[in-house]
Amino acid sequence: MKFTTNLSNIKVGFNLKSSTNIAGLLPFLQFLKQMEIEGTFRCFDSIKKGNSKFPFRKIIIYLIIGWMASCSRLFHFRSLEKDALVQQFMGGSCPHYSLLGKDLRYLAKFNVQLDIKELMHDIIEPALPSSLILDFDSTIETVYGHQELAKVGPNPHKPGRKSYHPLLVYEGKTRLCLNAALRPGNRHTADNAIELAEETLNLLSESQTVSYARFDKGFAGEDFYRYWEGKQIDYAGKLKWTGRLAKTVYTDPQPWIRFVDEDIVIEGKTVSYQATSWDKPRSVSVIRKAARFEMDQAQLIDFIWEHEAIVHTMDWSPMDIWRFYNQRACMENYIKEAKYGFSINRIPTGSFKANELDLLIKLFAYNLFELFKMDHCPAPMKSYTIQRFRREIVQAAGVFVYHARQIMLKIQEGYLHKKAFSNMVQSVKQLE
Repeated sequence: MKFTTNLSNIKVGFNLKSSTNIAGLLPFLQFLKQMEIEGTFRCFDSIKKGNSKFPFRKIIIYLIIGWMASCSRLFHFRSLEKDALVQQFMGGSCPHYSLLGKDLRYLAKFNVQLDIKELMHDIIEPALPSSLILDFDSTIETVYGHQELAKVGPNPHKPGRKSYHPLLVYEGKTRLCLNAALRPGNRHTADNAIELAEETLNLLSESQTVSYARFDKGFAGEDFYRYWEGKQIDYAGKLKWTGRLAKTVYTDPQPWIRFVDEDIVIEGKTVSYQATSWDKPRSVSVIRKAARFEMDQAQLIDFIWEHEAIVHTMDWSPMDIWRFYNQRACMENYIKEAKYGFSINRIPTGSFKANELDLLIKLFAYNLFELFKMDHCPAPMKSYTIQRFRREIVQAAGVFVYHARQIMLKIQEGYLHKKAFSNMVQSVKQLE
């Protein structure tokens, strides 16, 4: 007896109504509703005519939903226009994807970037610690057209291509993005860093203080160091290992302190060093590492040591400085999450201001996802990337059923995370 149906005999009908393929996004959408996120952007409605079907608050919310739901380009929003779950959230209908780029360009003309940043800080402020660590870094966004202010600069992935060079500031304890600025691709890493740092400090509330700043050797320079010293904020910044620095370190009479004496030997010392571009000497902690071999110590020093130098203002041991700075390495993962999870490397328009606005909205979505995980996801899921969250939670078939004046979202029977889904829904409902 044959039970398996021949696939060639299966008939197809495109008549399934009130369905969604992202049913697992429901807890996050309920989270946005409970936070009254739509009201957050109501201040932009006056820019459009009052009779507009989709005021700017709905456009921004729709963009955030799309970036969460794996849209990486504006034309990918075509897949959301008829999605029953998104339509329910949007009030019955969704804007056409071609409207999104137009509205981004129009809204950007009014220089609302700072307003978006202020609104973002209003949302993330309760989750920030009272004592913050600011981590600075930049990334390269390659473009493939003639976007405004895209320039040829250092581009390790696509040498010779035009790019943008955004600058980002994250909070070192919470993974939250505090600020960002879009720059032409030919800008140096440290260009506009002081201006962005000043803006970030101004965005913080009075109850929050910045204890430390961390940055790599691209930000090295007298002006940046002097800025933090003037603010009386401690910092730790990577230095390039040069012959001049090596001479200072190895002529210094202080002995090396051995911190690890196993298969890998780690030693450190702190010296006073003044680079040629600095106005004064500063404390520099140097860590050297070497694999243990059956040879004398002199040979180890001459041929095996790897050095790392960190300029700082803290009165800590070299090992503590090194470990503190290395915690900044997590920022590379945060940037990868923003790039490959929320597509900040996908440039939507030819307008520089619109592209910067798009960058900020994507980082807004990134922060909302981090807040959602922080407060409403089960412990094993708090470390999920957005891509894993989509794969395991969001991507699920569902159908809306209307019965007895009630709406029910029926999700596929084989959904793997039923308990976690229910817990997230209940957790969101407890929001005031």
